[in-house]
Amino acid sequence: MFTKKNVVIIILTIVFLGMVSIPFAFIYVLNNGNPYHKYLVHKYIPSHLEEMGYSDEEILKQSYMETKHTINNSVYHGHYKVIFKDEPQLEYLYGVTKRGKNVVQFCEKETLITSNTYGEMTTEKTNHSEKKCIGYLDNR
Repeated sequence: MFTKKNVVIIILTIVFLGMVSIPFAFIYVLNNGNPYHKYLVHKYIPSHLEEMGYSDEEILKQSYMETKHTINNSVYHGHYKVIFKDEPQLEYLYGVTKRGKNVVQFCEKETLITSNTYGEMTTEKTNHSEKKCIGYLDNR
């Protein structure tokens, strides 16, 4: 049976481990993004692209990204970046809504000038624009 001294030692050990692990968890989330948001994005968006009729042959690059600034509050912070082969100069951004977990395309598309160099965002209708989109910086 546990003595009073053993119980106090166990409680103090748990409190100490909690205090030490919280900063590491915070730093992990800052560097890698929220793992739950990443899971949702990887779960819903690739299947949405397949439902829209896109195959891997049509997509040049697709990846998860975590924005460094505040975006539309109706979607999770993690996004999915897609570059199509027939429009390599445009980056399409997709998100997952907090209510209903629906996939949405942002109306704004990044214009890629060179690798990792971007020009103005465009909201013009393009080859892969969806009929319904939401503003990237709306609802902040």
